[in-house]
Amino acid sequence: MNIPLTAPPLGSWPRHRADLKPAPFLPMSRQEMDALGWDACDIVLVTGDAYVDHPSFGMAIIGRLLEAQGFRVGIISQPDWHSAEPFKALGRPRVFFGVTGGNMDSMVNRYTADRRIRSDDAYTPNGEGGKRPDRSTLVYAQRCREAFKDVPVVLGGIEASLRRIAHYDYWSDKVRRSVLADAKAGILIYGNAERAVIEVAHRIAGGESPKDIQSVRGTALFRKVPEGFVELHADDLDSADEGAAREKGDVVIRLPSCEQVEQDKEAYARASRVLHRESNPGNARPLVQRHGDRDLWLNPPPIPLTMAEMDSVYDLPYARAPHPSYGDAKIPAWDMIKFSVTIMRGCFGGCTFCSITEHEGRIIQSRSEESILQEIERIRDKTPGFTGVISDIGGPTANMYRMACKDPKVEAACRRPSCVFPEICPNLNTSHDDLIRLYRKVREVKGVKRVMVASGVRYDLAVESPAYIKELVTHHVGGYLKIAPEHTERGPLDKMMKPGIGTYDRFKEMFDAAAREAGKKYYLIPYFIAAHPGTSDEDMMNLALWLKRNRYRADQVQTFLPSPMATATAMYHTGVNPLRGVRRGASDKVEAIKGLKQRRLHKAFLRYHDPDNWPVLRDALRAMGRSDLIGSRHDQLVPAHQPPGTGKAATTRRPVRPEQRPQRFTTKGVKIRK
Repeated sequence: MNIPLTAPPLGSWPRHRADLKPAPFLPMSRQEMDALGWDACDIVLVTGDAYVDHPSFGMAIIGRLLEAQGFRVGIISQPDWHSAEPFKALGRPRVFFGVTGGNMDSMVNRYTADRRIRSDDAYTPNGEGGKRPDRSTLVYAQRCREAFKDVPVVLGGIEASLRRIAHYDYWSDKVRRSVLADAKAGILIYGNAERAVIEVAHRIAGGESPKDIQSVRGTALFRKVPEGFVELHADDLDSADEGAAREKGDVVIRLPSCEQVEQDKEAYARASRVLHRESNPGNARPLVQRHGDRDLWLNPPPIPLTMAEMDSVYDLPYARAPHPSYGDAKIPAWDMIKFSVTIMRGCFGGCTFCSITEHEGRIIQSRSEESILQEIERIRDKTPGFTGVISDIGGPTANMYRMACKDPKVEAACRRPSCVFPEICPNLNTSHDDLIRLYRKVREVKGVKRVMVASGVRYDLAVESPAYIKELVTHHVGGYLKIAPEHTERGPLDKMMKPGIGTYDRFKEMFDAAAREAGKKYYLIPYFIAAHPGTSDEDMMNLALWLKRNRYRADQVQTFLPSPMATATAMYHTGVNPLRGVRRGASDKVEAIKGLKQRRLHKAFLRYHDPDNWPVLRDALRAMGRSDLIGSRHDQLVPAHQPPGTGKAATTRRPVRPEQRPQRFTTKGVKIRK
């Protein structure tokens, strides 16, 4: 079995139907199919999101891409999952059902970090909540099989990507097996799916079964390890090798089994570490993980798209609007991005709490200037309500456009999880010249009055280019710029793989200087995370003191949410640091903040200025031996007296008496008063 190291162009397959013309919208009803002259769909995509025909929405990209390959594609959007009938709406697809939970993992979409159900859903008409089930990919796949049991089911999207192996699920607080096993689908496509979905579609249409499509990059399926393959045993935790040995010929790395990672947290951490180390398309090898009596086989990640291929994907004939069946209903996610432009994919930052790298990869895939400028002209000419303001120009980050390793051979051999941590790799080209030139050309487009940058600026890269900061501040900031240092203390920052706060201070100094030079009064709005693995109560206290010294009052704060497959999620679940070697009895331990009371305490430190948080903060500071921080001086964190009517336990200005017997709870093993 040969797994290709290169990839043919996206358009190299012969069209399935040579005479198929683009539809105004991919059909969502039989009536639309009749109007197009279709007796059946070749492929039906089932999605947990409203159908917006725009390249910011996964089902639109995949649908239009398959349409360009000559397949008749229909969409079933947010079906009622309580029976199989809604899944029959477009009839029996001739090739396969494609199932996705949507642009977000359905559990992340539906629940907060405190496991409370959200009341709204940005990907639903009028923001209405409850229009998708928990674990949407799994539920939809089951209903597709009930509707037409002989039609292959192909899984894709970020939910499938992040659940492709046995994974810790925060909402059930247990390790779940691969979604492919529970969904009983034929094959799973992970990551950027363009290459894989085209090949899978053509091969199934040609008569192959999904279980026989075994060597496509970016796919997972159940199959036996072929004869002749050398197995490297990463499941042996007594070995320091971790499956990293280099062998000639065909090699597969055996991860700890599903049953092992369910029962053994060090085995889970080892599996997470090995999977992330085998994520570079240039050197990644297949992985295999036992699930019961079957082997789950993961092919290496897909070959990144070239610039020409990225252009071809974004230049497909999107209607650039929600499907007409929604009428005047507002879709918040669409309203947010309809005047924005994606210029690149991927992120080489490797932040452990983020899932971008696991899904899109760390090799940057950029569009050409011509393609970007043409899209802006289409926004100007075709998107109702455009007033001349491009709301964002960026991607997963604002300023990685066209950045890459200086040497392709070095890039292909690299196994680092981040190109910028613990410091910027000397092999990384950090030039912002291409991005500055793009900004200037975009501003010159007729009808464009302002171009904003709302994507997150990677400030450790920005400080390498004073010219970029000047360009950004002078032309692309409106009042304030959000930025994410995430923490101030080295302990949690190392577990996040984020730069030290000194880099943020340097960026702020350069930002403020550029604003003064431009005659502007702009502000930085820093974002921070509470309760990240590796964060102590003292770390949060020090962050709160930093916030007070710098006169920051965070209104919206983020509590760490363990999303599937992220490295920080492995830390949270296992108490082991997979950024370092994982070996029985020799693993690096990490303190995970799991108790609801301690998670809320960490969040309270971020909102030290809120009187409702003062009672718990006073009790915590006393328990930590830091009563010196209680008082009204400018260097103290919270006042000693509670304003009337504020705080969960306070109704007067008098402090709680020590001799009282209040309710107790535990934080970091220390009982404190509430």
